[in-house]
Amino acid sequence: MFDIEEELKKLPAKSGVYIMYDDADTILYVGKAVNLHNRVRSYFRKIHGRGPQIEKMVEQIARFEYIVTDSELEALVLENNLIKENIPKYNTLLKDDKTYPFIKVTVGEDFSRVMLSREMKKDKSRYFGPYTSAAAVKDTIELLNKLFKLRTCNRVLPRDIGQERPCLNHHIGQCLAPCQGYIGREEYRKRVEQALDFLGGNYNMILKDLEKKMQAASEELNFEEAIRYRDLLESVKSIAQKQKITHSDGEDKDIIAMAQDEQDAVVQVFFVRGGKLIGREHYYMTNVSGVLRRDILQQFIQQFYGGTPFLPRELMLQEAVEDMEVLEQWLSGRRGSRVYLRVPRKGTKEKLVELAAENAALVLSKDKEKMKREEGRTIGAVKEIAAILHMDHIGRMEAFDISNISGFENVGSMVVYEKGKPKRSDYRKFKIRTVSGPDDYACMKEVLTRRFVHGMEEREELSSKKMGTEYGSFTKFPDLLLMDGGKGQVNIALEVLRELGIDIPVCGMVKDDNHRTRGLYFQNKELPIDRHSEGFKLITRIQDEAHRFAIEYHRSLRSKTQVKSVLEDIPGVGEARRKALMRHFKSMEEMKNATVEQFSAIPEIPENIARGIYAFFHEADLGNDTTDL
Repeated sequence: MFDIEEELKKLPAKSGVYIMYDDADTILYVGKAVNLHNRVRSYFRKIHGRGPQIEKMVEQIARFEYIVTDSELEALVLENNLIKENIPKYNTLLKDDKTYPFIKVTVGEDFSRVMLSREMKKDKSRYFGPYTSAAAVKDTIELLNKLFKLRTCNRVLPRDIGQERPCLNHHIGQCLAPCQGYIGREEYRKRVEQALDFLGGNYNMILKDLEKKMQAASEELNFEEAIRYRDLLESVKSIAQKQKITHSDGEDKDIIAMAQDEQDAVVQVFFVRGGKLIGREHYYMTNVSGVLRRDILQQFIQQFYGGTPFLPRELMLQEAVEDMEVLEQWLSGRRGSRVYLRVPRKGTKEKLVELAAENAALVLSKDKEKMKREEGRTIGAVKEIAAILHMDHIGRMEAFDISNISGFENVGSMVVYEKGKPKRSDYRKFKIRTVSGPDDYACMKEVLTRRFVHGMEEREELSSKKMGTEYGSFTKFPDLLLMDGGKGQVNIALEVLRELGIDIPVCGMVKDDNHRTRGLYFQNKELPIDRHSEGFKLITRIQDEAHRFAIEYHRSLRSKTQVKSVLEDIPGVGEARRKALMRHFKSMEEMKNATVEQFSAIPEIPENIARGIYAFFHEADLGNDTTDL
């Protein structure tokens, strides 16, 4: 038996980390202290004004542990690791788990490449970023490769020069094929240096060069080429305009400010790289009720910069946090050089912090309204459905549908909604094994039986290993089963559940003569539902989603069968080459219009087979089949 009063007397007056547990041995809170004796004892004294959240947490404490450290810095690192590992219920937590992309230039290679990277390694490459938008990074990389005709392949050069045919990028004029020795190392290096200049912010040379080429193409009446250069010019100008100078010192810094209300907090970060504002991002912090702004900022710094691969030289804060020196020491250790925490009081830097705070307040205000609307569409709609069915709670709903055309390739779909939102990671599709012909009831019985038997087997396996049910894909059973139909489909579901000894409410989504939802069939009664309510709209969305998912799977099976049957007639094209063709081309029409070079660019297709495929499509009468692959 853990005696809290006795254990409090044993606490040492040293720095360390303390861990609070409830009676189920769940971690409630992790904290650090300069003096464990004073800090932990303070929780069990009556202190006014420390907030209802801390009071509620203290009521649940059944025991505590502590770990003594040699310094405040060690305590900070240990606290951060324990919070990240255990996600305690009452700690202020950073909700967003984002990894920011870098642009990586492999300058250590003889023939360098420009690529996206999610981490910054200590290798011979040069990194630019991090950037807040992966889409912008991909656009920039694509633009650089087009502008300078750099390679994108993984071939090891110069070792592999001349060993394989040049890829499609060379044939369409987007690569100078160093893999064939068509461009020398020095000439290629010059192009890489131009790309590095571009990434460093030197756009003028590229803008002038593009304008010159556009004018030349226009004078030669080569309008398609002129339009291409014009579009590239606009892309470069767009990227250049996004780079707004914030300070002339050219340093890397992050500007951090926040806004909070009774329940939520938003932290806004402006990312400045090389003296230029490259983007901004906002982050939500949870469990902030009664927590001081400085403490929220400190928790954000610990959790965010404990996971990001890049650390700037300076963090400019809205206000001073409690452990400034310890945080600076920790951040400097992570960066490998000095990091400064500063609170600007005047000038441009102060205005930037104020701007970040204004943006945080705007996000918090707008998202509150958006969240209220979204809650009405999701949680509010679920509550409406629960009220109609006289159920206390509905957390998870699963809906099923069957798709077939004249009995061909019967398939079933399972879609999952939690708290009124689709949980696509839990969607499942079933290829019917035991039913031939269009028998929806028999198909539904097979699908439901397979779904719940699989779930029961997973639960038993996980139980024997003493693991939580969240580890299995089928282990979590729904609070409500939704069937795309009325009495017949509901009875099939109830029969399956009865045979398996499972008790789950089953509700049918009844349609009228125009195939529109008109009501719910539940416990042998058809219940009306207001067509203008959020509950009705959610039911309709679920029904449409189950139908879409089933149809999509059915269509993919049919199209693959049709395409496969056509490709089987081509001499020299076996199973491996059929799969390669289907991966490479999006439709039969695209395959018909491909050149010999495009076919031979596929690694599995040698040149003589490529010519045979081309001849087949141009000699055979395939009509206008545009089947999606």
